[in-house]
Amino acid sequence: MRGRMTDAAIHVENVTKIYEGDVRALDNVNLTVPRGTIFGLLGPNGAGKSTLINILAGLVNKTAGSASVWGFDIDRDPRNAKASIGIVNQEITFDPFFTPAETLDIQAGLYGVPRNAKRTMELLKAVRLEDKADAYARTLSGGMKRRLMVAKAMVHSPPVLILDEPTAGVDIDLRRQLWDYVRELHAGGVTVILTTHYLEEAEELCDRIAIINHGKLIADKPTRELVNMAQEKAVVVTVEKDITTLPDRSCFEKVEQIDHNTITITYRKDRVNAGEVLTALGEAGHVIIDVTTREADLEDVFLNLTREAA
Repeated sequence: MRGRMTDAAIHVENVTKIYEGDVRALDNVNLTVPRGTIFGLLGPNGAGKSTLINILAGLVNKTAGSASVWGFDIDRDPRNAKASIGIVNQEITFDPFFTPAETLDIQAGLYGVPRNAKRTMELLKAVRLEDKADAYARTLSGGMKRRLMVAKAMVHSPPVLILDEPTAGVDIDLRRQLWDYVRELHAGGVTVILTTHYLEEAEELCDRIAIINHGKLIADKPTRELVNMAQEKAVVVTVEKDITTLPDRSCFEKVEQIDHNTITITYRKDRVNAGEVLTALGEAGHVIIDVTTREADLEDVFLNLTREAA
């Protein structure tokens, strides 16, 4: 199955969605997800992420603009567009009285997958549920149900998989298992789009990240480039004597006391370097006995961008 040849797994152009009451959920969004990437779609609650996903899935009608999945326009060729995408929603949705094997068989049938092309046991093994193939789905743990949702989204072998908060409410071990499976899917040629509130998850997994806020796209960059946008850095400094008054120098953005002789100094790396910060601290009369640095991360960028766009 091929759509119009393009390097884009998903292409969104000038998409706007206005709900009743003039609520603008998406405002002229332009976004391209390159094929073969793990792409992060981030934003605060209510930013418009789910609306965009539901438009791509054919569950919500856009007000204006155009969108395509794997080269298939969602309006002109909705059948192939829908067949090109698998979506794992935040909500766990399947019949609790069917077994995992039955759930996948039924889902494959809904997509018209021939009996001899069904991959039920292959998928259950991939998400480590082969031993639960014939158990009632209602008896599965929360983590198992979430893994079953991933398998359910892959029954028709879509080239694009959207994971909407896939690790919400799961423990660290299961989160790591899901990360590993995402990497396996990606290595097999699947383009993965990930929405998550765990920013360390996006930073670890994603090649590129877009941020939506109040329905507008406010960032779309390679992950490392986005992280490098963070201008604030910090040093944690332990000094020889107890600190009774926090040091105040023009190159310090913020100073916080951790304990009787340890402080965190935040500074802007575009204005000063760590050496100058430590020199200024020494000039303030403090003898430094230990220093550690804290690198900026995606959370810093996310907070700065969404604060500026508020």
